[in-house]
Amino acid sequence: MRKPWFCVLVVLTVFGLMLSGCGKSESPPPAAKKEAKPAEKPAVAEPAKKAAGGVREVVIGFTSSQTGKLNVEATRQINGVTLWMDQVNAAGGVKLPDGTVVKFTAKYYDDESKKERVQELYTKLINTDKAEFLISPYSSPLAEAAALIAQQNNRIMLTAGAASDSTYRMGFTLIYQTYTPSSRYLTPAVDVLAKLAPGAKKVAIVHEKDKFSTDVVKALDAYAKSKGFEVVLFEGYEPGATDFAPFINKIPAGVDAIMGGGHFADTSTFARQVFEKGVKAKMVALLVAPPEPKFAELGEAALGVIGPSQWEPAAKYTPEAAKVLNVEWFGPSINDFTESYKAKFKGEVPSYHSAGGYVAGLLIQYAIAKAGSVDTQAVKKVLDGCDLATFYGRLKFDNTPQNHGLQVGHEMILTQWQKDPQGKLVNQVVYPEAFRTAPTALYPRN
Repeated sequence: MRKPWFCVLVVLTVFGLMLSGCGKSESPPPAAKKEAKPAEKPAVAEPAKKAAGGVREVVIGFTSSQTGKLNVEATRQINGVTLWMDQVNAAGGVKLPDGTVVKFTAKYYDDESKKERVQELYTKLINTDKAEFLISPYSSPLAEAAALIAQQNNRIMLTAGAASDSTYRMGFTLIYQTYTPSSRYLTPAVDVLAKLAPGAKKVAIVHEKDKFSTDVVKALDAYAKSKGFEVVLFEGYEPGATDFAPFINKIPAGVDAIMGGGHFADTSTFARQVFEKGVKAKMVALLVAPPEPKFAELGEAALGVIGPSQWEPAAKYTPEAAKVLNVEWFGPSINDFTESYKAKFKGEVPSYHSAGGYVAGLLIQYAIAKAGSVDTQAVKKVLDGCDLATFYGRLKFDNTPQNHGLQVGHEMILTQWQKDPQGKLVNQVVYPEAFRTAPTALYPRN
């Protein structure tokens, strides 16, 4: 009788040992380690994130010189971007063929007008903030620094406030310029001078020694000489200069035109000091500052000064004009943009910097809508073939490898500060003649 119980006991013992082995505390096999992406490897845009209702949020990243010497121009540019984004989102966003609705959100930082900050911040915008499309900072040196990061990380960037031609000869394929290139900034002033004062022959050029201004005046110098003018002075001053007496004193007597400048702060000061020293010339044509409404704060020193502008509220870009050119029209009218801007920014009149910011966003909107996708290559294809008319003018990009992204459709405007019948300073469009608001006048001290 003991044998069966013994067998049962053996079976139970073996079973218990088996259970004990299953419950033994052993270290589990190590989990597979996730490989970290190499730091130098370009970040790739994440797949679409759809919220309830099929809404897709797209981050637009940029920096702005909220502090530093480029503050005035950069503030206007960011105002334009902000207005565009508010309007497109309020209108329901961009609807894609699959029913997804794209809406936009902005992520931006203060670059302090410093090139070294730009590359750091655009890297952060892409890798941390997941920006899928980029808008450049204001100014050509800062935009070029951002372009390197955008291209390396497979991001499309619209350059607003950056006119240097040379950026588009660096082999970039994802960078698109909204401004007329710097090589065509001041050349129309030479033609206007020849018509305004047929006997004029002598031109003095004084300019800021930065990338943008240098590009402008090199083209100006060559063009003036090709038209028979003598460039009697060609001098550059360091960025940040505030005392221009050493340069003004070098302007020879009998000069017919003074041209050059740089950005808002230095150009405004230069114009004021030219006036205070009583320099005589038939024309004073300077970069960046004169088209800004704030330039009028110079009072009498602003009178007669001409400035090249990318856009003015008085321009006559219309859907009807687009039809004549057989070019597609997209976006608001000039009046709608101007009035919306003034309503949002407490009566402030938009400058060309404001319009440039707005149109950079508008181009992103147009390309996504046309592509029916937020895919980089699909959007790039639309931009490469773009020939578009907007409130800002015509927009078309060079798509050759030598100058990819260079703006070839947009033309410059020249403005001049004159007085209305009541004696108030008014910035008039004087070129092109097709939609000028007043004839060009000689500089008061000529």
